Amino acid sequence: MERAVVQITLFGLLLALATTLPNKDDWDIYSFHINSTVTSRYATTVITSRVANRMDESKEIEFQVRIPKNAFISKFRMFIDGEVYDGVVKGKEKAQQQYTEAVSRGQSAGIVSSVGRTLEEFKTSVTIAAHQKATFELTYEELLKRRLGKYELQIHARPMQPVKDFKVDVYINEEAGINFIEVKGGLSTTVQANAITRTHVDKQAWVYFYPTEDQQKTCDSCGEQGLNGDLVIAYDVNRNPSLGDIKTSDGYFVHHFAPSSLPIIPKNVVFIIDQSGSMHGRKIQQTRIALIHILNDLAEDDNFGIITFDSSIFHWKRELVQANKENLESAKTFARNIQERGATNINAAVLRGASMLNAHSREGSASMLILLTDGDPTSGVTDFEDIQSNVRVAIGNKFPLYCLGFGFDVHFEFLEKMSLQNNGAARRIYEDSDADLQLQGFYEEVATPLLTDVTMIYNGGTHLTQTSFSQYYNGSEIVVAGQITDNDIETFTPQVVALSGNRRVKFSDTNGTVESPGTMSDSHIQRVWAYLTVKQLLDKELVLSGPEKKNAKKEALELSLKYSFVTPLTSMVVTKPQGENTDVLHKPKEGEEPESRPAAGFLPSIQTSSRLHSSRRMHYPVGLTPQFIIPASRVRPTYGPGAAGIPGHGHGTGRHGMIAAGHFRDHGSASTTVNHQFALILDDDFHIDLMDTEDEIPATIVTFSATDVPLTHRFLLTSENLTLPLCFDVTGDVSLKLLHHPNRELSVNGELDSVENGGFRRIAIHLKTDLYVEIDTNVIIVREGQTQKLLIGLDSITAGSLTVIRRDKEIDVATGDTRMVINIHEKGGKEFLWPVLRQQPLDNNVTGILALKPAVYEEVQQSPSTRLKSKDQEIDVTRASVVDYSIVYPLEHDCWLMSAESALQGRLDDFIVTHL
Repeated sequence: MERAVVQITLFGLLLALATTLPNKDDWDIYSFHINSTVTSRYATTVITSRVANRMDESKEIEFQVRIPKNAFISKFRMFIDGEVYDGVVKGKEKAQQQYTEAVSRGQSAGIVSSVGRTLEEFKTSVTIAAHQKATFELTYEELLKRRLGKYELQIHARPMQPVKDFKVDVYINEEAGINFIEVKGGLSTTVQANAITRTHVDKQAWVYFYPTEDQQKTCDSCGEQGLNGDLVIAYDVNRNPSLGDIKTSDGYFVHHFAPSSLPIIPKNVVFIIDQSGSMHGRKIQQTRIALIHILNDLAEDDNFGIITFDSSIFHWKRELVQANKENLESAKTFARNIQERGATNINAAVLRGASMLNAHSREGSASMLILLTDGDPTSGVTDFEDIQSNVRVAIGNKFPLYCLGFGFDVHFEFLEKMSLQNNGAARRIYEDSDADLQLQGFYEEVATPLLTDVTMIYNGGTHLTQTSFSQYYNGSEIVVAGQITDNDIETFTPQVVALSGNRRVKFSDTNGTVESPGTMSDSHIQRVWAYLTVKQLLDKELVLSGPEKKNAKKEALELSLKYSFVTPLTSMVVTKPQGENTDVLHKPKEGEEPESRPAAGFLPSIQTSSRLHSSRRMHYPVGLTPQFIIPASRVRPTYGPGAAGIPGHGHGTGRHGMIAAGHFRDHGSASTTVNHQFALILDDDFHIDLMDTEDEIPATIVTFSATDVPLTHRFLLTSENLTLPLCFDVTGDVSLKLLHHPNRELSVNGELDSVENGGFRRIAIHLKTDLYVEIDTNVIIVREGQTQKLLIGLDSITAGSLTVIRRDKEIDVATGDTRMVINIHEKGGKEFLWPVLRQQPLDNNVTGILALKPAVYEEVQQSPSTRLKSKDQEIDVTRASVVDYSIVYPLEHDCWLMSAESALQGRLDDFIVTHL
């Protein structure tokens, strides 16, 4: 059978992707199995979905599952009509041509997207013939990480319909012995208790989850669409009190080191808290709550300090002090009074924190900086690389820096790189009701240092993963893997050297080496080594520069290809049955969502209502392509002189003239739209014949211009009480009023770009009567009176009360109580602007598209069409998709599409300006 090659590109890593759930009457998932095997903390999970098309016609069948963010997909297969379609991992750059071709053809693109704190969503589809079956099989692998004294295997079940044969089977095999095991998560409810079976015998454990179809509707977030929640298996293992647990196999080893019977090391910690204006509201409230709880957990022999910052630095005390009762009460009072205000001077704040720790050198203690911020630097030093360099020099490799990025406005990669450069880690704090608990949870992970300056030594070992660690915390674990030189176990001697307080300790125990059991495959330890190596090389690639960066990327790519890991550097190419559209799937980085919208086609430039008489032939001149929205059964296309029918093709130029496409859309069904397409080469007028009948047919005629096509731009409007946001379209090359702040004499206008569904070509800012700023993707012009300044490249300009900072992919504009960030995005090789208001003016008389308040609607009707109600008015909406360009890495969402007038609750003309 011929096969069409389909690319699945999974690239880099934050916001939920809502998808349209299928109609369960169309196709049936009759079997859904999740099998997870955990051996020596390494989990391999296989999801198998068996689907039947119960319809009398071919149907597009969707496979959609959620997997842990830390996992690498290693296999994907489809079994269709006796054929097996396997995935092959390739280098991402080599597959780029297929990606470009798919988008240029306007084909829809599937994605792997972030869906919250811990999960990514994998989605693809294939067309199945009537009454045929298909099987999807996805395999992913992950090394479980120990946090707060336990490992957690997270399995998310969301088959999108109740399934007759639904099973989750988990098998855990730990040679060290399983200390405890528990089952929790949203699927572990009282109602479903008898669906869960748990067995634990020494080194092995089994967990089975076999819910009935009725039970699949009864969890907190379940319903008629079936299961939608997590099953979390938490466990820990028995521990060798000395060297830890070492396993070897086929020339490879993995070492798990997690001693616990050690004295706690006193710590020196400085909390650096962002109190800039963007932290207003719930963010600052939750930060205050979390900080007070954290202060309660400090031990009396800990020393601590608190810094808050906006454009200035504020100290609770200028030096570290002991965490005694009196100091803690004073610190809590300070924390309760933290108020948001001003800009964001991250550079000065972190340098001041480092200075405090450097001035408080205490032998036998562990020092750390903890930075919490929700935004990018807008005051003082604002260049990311300059800040990172300054911080690296100030810390001097003496203690770790942990960066907590609050929300999705923060430039997470900047924080991540800065943390990795200073032996720390970055963590995103999600802007949810439990953000204070997230902050406390992170602190608990680093609250109890047991060792510092940890060095893992392996005589007779080579190709080692990371072996030096600044600190080891109680409840965590250090994992090192590598190869054994010449596979000579006799000469392989591991040991660990570290500081416990002010005492140097050594861990060495030849009895701690454990040969891999016969039940473990020879490749298992090797895959653990490969997984860990690739993860760490990707971190190095972020931090390094020059030839070292290139080498780290090259090595990570080679290992990803060798072990078939789908990583940010690789793509999975999957064959599908002939004629299937190409899916393009990206694995996102934290906070990143890839572009996946289909390429633009022709859009309507003229629209009129008419009634067509069936006996008449319609004529359209060359260069105009019509669309008739009439019952498809009433239309029969014919072709002009020299024309050739080419069903399904798009626009182009042929030997005899222009290739045009006509669409006949059947609106006879309320729930579906059937498109009948044809294409022809025109060297004369365009003709169509209607079926012979004497009836008049109501129709809408939409003509398309091949030379002058107004473009549509889709805007996102948040809603306070709907599961989907709202969206609306603005068509044409117009300029929009983005913001008008009369009390500040501030106006911001934007000229829409020529990129389909893109953003703005230029943005102009008027402040008072004598200050004008014009911004495009390359140059910023500032005119103040008779003086003109140009900003080209990464720099900043201050004029009066206005500050403009240009970074790599964004422009930060601040004046008074207003702060706007203009993101720079790229689509189709062309850059465009997208502004977002980061700090809302306090005045109520501010107007403009950026100042629109969240809409309040209720859903009052779902069939035959969806209808929303706002105040006393009802409006019809349709489900569509919209890209959120207000963040650094755009996210695509489903939305309720409505008219611009309904969304703006006024005339669109009121938001259009005649000039910038």
